[in-house]
Amino acid sequence: MQDIRIERWAHTLVHYSLYIKAGETVAIHATPLAAPLVEAVYCEILRVGAQPLPLIDLESLEEILLREGNEQQLTKKSPVLTAVAAHCDARLFIASRGNTKALSGVKPEHVSLRRSALREISEVTRKREQAGTFRWSSTLYPTSGYAQDAEMSLHDFEEFVFDVCFLNDSDPIARWKELSTQQQRLVDWLVGKKEVHIQGDGTDLKLSIKNRTFINSDGKRNFPSGEFFTGPVEDSAKGVIQFDIPASHDGRAIEGVRLVFHEGKVVEACARQGQAYLEHMLEIDAGASYLGEFAFGNNVRIDRGTKNVLFDEKMGGTVHLALGASYPETGGVNQSALHWDMVCDLRQKGEVWVDDVLFLKEGKIVV
Repeated sequence: MQDIRIERWAHTLVHYSLYIKAGETVAIHATPLAAPLVEAVYCEILRVGAQPLPLIDLESLEEILLREGNEQQLTKKSPVLTAVAAHCDARLFIASRGNTKALSGVKPEHVSLRRSALREISEVTRKREQAGTFRWSSTLYPTSGYAQDAEMSLHDFEEFVFDVCFLNDSDPIARWKELSTQQQRLVDWLVGKKEVHIQGDGTDLKLSIKNRTFINSDGKRNFPSGEFFTGPVEDSAKGVIQFDIPASHDGRAIEGVRLVFHEGKVVEACARQGQAYLEHMLEIDAGASYLGEFAFGNNVRIDRGTKNVLFDEKMGGTVHLALGASYPETGGVNQSALHWDMVCDLRQKGEVWVDDVLFLKEGKIVV
């Protein structure tokens, strides 16, 4: 794609999402399929006076490792990723898989081992982020694989991505700042609130947000974004929730997930598709069966499911919950190698009450 919107994308990522400064080192993770965006970002980083560090992966190597690696190899920490986590000032991850189903035949226990090994590296970057010495951002470059998941042509999916990232606008940064202001009003309203009650088809769930902080996700860490999220009190979730937006996780199709919670823990879990995988993920570690995140989707440009959580969890009129690790800045303390976002669609029939005040009805925020 040779398109002015690629230049806008790179400019927004470097100057708004990561706000790169001269002298900094910026890691760029991608596959060769994202070359146009990688090149544009690389040029923009150089113009700032910073040092780009491209880490270009062959996606087939991950599949080979997960298929052929023994336990020692699967749990070995990459010295390259370890060094990036410890020494780079910022990191940009550009999802750019050609085959989103490449890992569907890999043993789930191998995925679990690898995820646990990478958890230590993630904890290093998380601590540095909290200390203000590290920044990260993730985006997605359109490929045929993602387009097929979304049941779109590649051209239509490209146009979808440009639209939901505000890249058709001559000044995307201004648009993201507008969304940030609008979301901050809602985040401020939620300060001091104690309980959330979600109701919808197959859903009646309560959870506590007492003394927890909502974060305004406005296109800096996820691009696109458009959500505000927190970490619910770990032992508070009670009731049932149905996740109606089909998803893909580690290359596996997951549909119709229904979770029952008691004292914060998943005590019953079923899925129309992906039952065995769901059960395995819940058993990764002690924190995997507790919630690490609750969030409102608020990007109205995202109006359909794509089977990609980067977009689907931001869909206006939805909420999403994540099993597993909390984000410490929310006040959440749940720890896990898992962080699995699942989306509950409330656009047709659904309500969210916050401390007995109607906050969202049929997909519209009403406070």
